[in-house]
Parts: sequence; structure tokens; C-alpha cells
Amino acid sequence: MWFFAAFALAGGAAQMVDGTLGMGFGVTSATILLYMGVSAAAASAATHAAKIPTTFVSGISHWRQGNVDVGTFVRVAVPGAITAFIGAVVLVNLSLATAKAWMAALLFFFGLVIFVRFGFNYRLIPAPRGGHKARWLSPIGALGGFVDATGGGGWGPVVTPSLMTVTKFPPAKVVGSVNAAEFVVALSASAGFLTGAEHLEDEMPWVAVLGLIVGGVIVAPFAARLAGRLPHHVMGTLVGGLIIIVNSQVILLALGGIPALFGWTMLAAAIVVTVVVAKRAYVHDLAERAKHSHGDDDVPALEHLQ
Repeated sequence: MWFFAAFALAGGAAQMVDGTLGMGFGVTSATILLYMGVSAAAASAATHAAKIPTTFVSGISHWRQGNVDVGTFVRVAVPGAITAFIGAVVLVNLSLATAKAWMAALLFFFGLVIFVRFGFNYRLIPAPRGGHKARWLSPIGALGGFVDATGGGGWGPVVTPSLMTVTKFPPAKVVGSVNAAEFVVALSASAGFLTGAEHLEDEMPWVAVLGLIVGGVIVAPFAARLAGRLPHHVMGTLVGGLIIIVNSQVILLALGGIPALFGWTMLAAAIVVTVVVAKRAYVHDLAERAKHSHGDDDVPALEHLQ
């Protein structure tokens, strides 16, 4: 019973992060399962099995909050589903540890872009004109789907910062659209795992999967509500900080690791910096909201991001 309860708590915490910041459930769940000794393919398959109900509830919740752009949803979900299926089949027969390390470096860069954009109001990469069109969104969805299936998680870390970079949507709209599309991707990836290796069913930690599902489903509606109300710049800063922190650890491990004390010191410093900059962004958001208090609350935030 304690084992189930532990995974329910982990699933709830992971979904709160994923539902508010657009990433975290898959990466967190897969990491825990791998630590338990589950094979990479089984860990990814279990994570995607848990994602199906949690992302469904999360997507519906975000849609009810007005956080889903239907056009963006379709343009990232369809190519993402196709490559997720392919990625699941590939993972059964191939280890992509080296590729994942290189991908972590790319995600670190995206995290820095987002962190600077929302924490300091500066664009390292200007948003291209017509960023909402399929020619930009489809490749992002395709890359995100493949990375998600082969890495056990990665849809959010790839797609969320990419959409924040190439579109002018507020963070809540990006997070909602990404979460809704993730349901389609998880469904396709699960089908790929079933097709690629039937033996995975015997390796699946079903009690852990059920715990992740229960915790994630309970928390999903609350996370969607928070995503719609959290100040835009604070949310963007936290997203960027999360991406930097998570992927810096992956990069360091790929390089051979560092002394534990130094590693924990760097982690603590990164968290402190993220919190300080997020607090600064929160003060900025309050000032902007007060300045435009007689108009639509969403207008100043949207104008300022553009």
C-alpha cells in the first residue's frame, strides 16, 4: 500500500509541475522507474501508459480554462504522434544515451532562451513572422514526439520552450496546448511499444503506473487552473529555470559527473537564482497589471510579451 501511495504522491507532484509549467511528468516518472531498475524501454512504456489518462484529464481541464489553441494543438499533435510511434519501436532495439546527452545540451539552450525572455524581458531569438503556421509547428511536434518516446519523457521540454520561442502566445496558452497534444502523443507511443515488443507487458511495474495515474488525475484540474492564473513572466521564468536545472544535470552526468558536494552546491545556486529572478518577474507583472487595471487583464501581458 505504501508503494502505491508513494507513486500517487509522486504522480500528483509531477502533474502539478507538468500542468502549470508544461513539462515534468514524463521526465520525473521515467527517472524514478529507471532508479528502481526498470529497463529503459519498460520505463518509457510505463510512463506513457500513465500519461494517457493524466494527459486526457489535463487537456480537458486546460481546454475548459481557455488555455488550448486548437490550431496549435493539431499542428503539433499529428506529427508528434507519428514520430512517437516510430520512436517507441526504435527504443525497443536501440539505446540513445549519447543522443539524449546532445539533446540535453539543446534543451539547455532553449531553457536559457526562455529564462532570459521572461526573466529579463529580452529575446535571444526573435519570434519569426507567421510562427503559428504549420511550417514552424509541425517540425517541433515531430521532434518532440520522437524524443519523448525514446527518452521516456521530453515532449514538454522540447515543445513548450520551442513554442514559446517561435510563437507569441502567453505561457498559459502554450502550456495548455502542449498538455492537450501530449494525450495524442502518449496514445501513439503506447501503441508503438505494444507493436515493437510484446514482452514489455511482463516487465511493466503496474502498481507504480496505477499510482502515477491516480495522483496525476486528481491534481490535473488544479494544475490547469493555476496555469491560467499564474502571472505570465513568473511562469515563463520558472519554465526556463526548470529546463536549465534538469538538463544541466544530464549534461554533467554525460561528461563523467562531478563531486557530489559541488553538484549539490550548483543545484542549490541554480534554484536560488531562479527563485530570485522569478520574484523580480512577479513584481514586474504586478506593476503591469496595476498599470492597466482599467482594461482587460490579459491585454497588457500579451502586448508586453510581443
